[in-house]
Amino acid sequence: MSEFLRFLLTSGIAAAVNLVSRIVFDIWMAYELAIVVAYGLGMFTAYFLAKLFVFDAKNSVAVKSEIYRFFIVNILALFIVWSVSILFARIVFPYLDFNWWPEHIAHLIGVASPAISSFYLHKSFTFKEKRTSLRNTSNGL
Repeated sequence: MSEFLRFLLTSGIAAAVNLVSRIVFDIWMAYELAIVVAYGLGMFTAYFLAKLFVFDAKNSVAVKSEIYRFFIVNILALFIVWSVSILFARIVFPYLDFNWWPEHIAHLIGVASPAISSFYLHKSFTFKEKRTSLRNTSNGL
């Protein structure tokens, strides 16, 4: 299975965690805040699944740096997810008089929106392979 398909599969599992937990969080908090809190759970799930099943973990940068990079990429993605979800739930769907689970559908669209950009950012930035410098490979000559 290709790396991109493994990413989509593991991201789909993380998205399901995100979507289901947002529905539960809706009981105690506003939709807008529930999106952010649920995103955190989805992000935690996504990191471990991507590290285990998608990107070559043994050749990646140090774990602390990797987590920091993952966080940066996901803060950008959270902005996209939140904005798209709110745009559809509060503006687009009411304008279209779309009333069939509008917040759930809007959140699903929002969660799916950064899929391709996230894959390439995680591949080239978060889980990029260590580069071996020439100094480390020289034999002292």
